[in-house]
Amino acid sequence: VQLVESGGGLVQPGGSLRLSCRTSDDTFRSYGMGWFRQVPGKEREFVAAISGSSGRLDYSRAMDGRCTIYRPTAENTVFLEMNSLTPEDTAVYLCGLSTQRGAMLTARSAYDYWGRGTQVTVSS
Repeated sequence: VQLVESGGGLVQPGGSLRLSCRTSDDTFRSYGMGWFRQVPGKEREFVAAISGSSGRLDYSRAMDGRCTIYRPTAENTVFLEMNSLTPEDTAVYLCGLSTQRGAMLTARSAYDYWGRGTQVTVSS
C-alpha cells in the first residue's frame, strides 16, 4: 500500500489549505485513515481520523473546529481541509492507514502504513 500526500505549502496566518492523501489500494474505504503532524524534535501528533467501518470522525483538540476530514466515494483519496491556520500549525503532515479492526485511530500505533508527508508552513 502506498500513500502519497500533497497540498502543503506556505500560507499566511488565518489562511486555509486542503491536503490530499491518495492511496494505491482500491479497498482502502474499508480501512481507517488518519492525519498526523510532526515537528522536528517532537512526537508525531494526531490531527484527524475517519474510520473505515462506521465513518466515525475524530479530531484533536488543537484542530477541532478548524479542520474537516473526508473521503469522497468515487476517489481513493482522503482529504483534510484546514482553516484559520496559525504559525503553531506549521509541521509536516502525514497520513496513515490502519487495517486494524476496532483500533483507536487517535493513536499512532493504530497505523500500518504511512505516507512521506507534506510540509505546511504558516507564516506572514
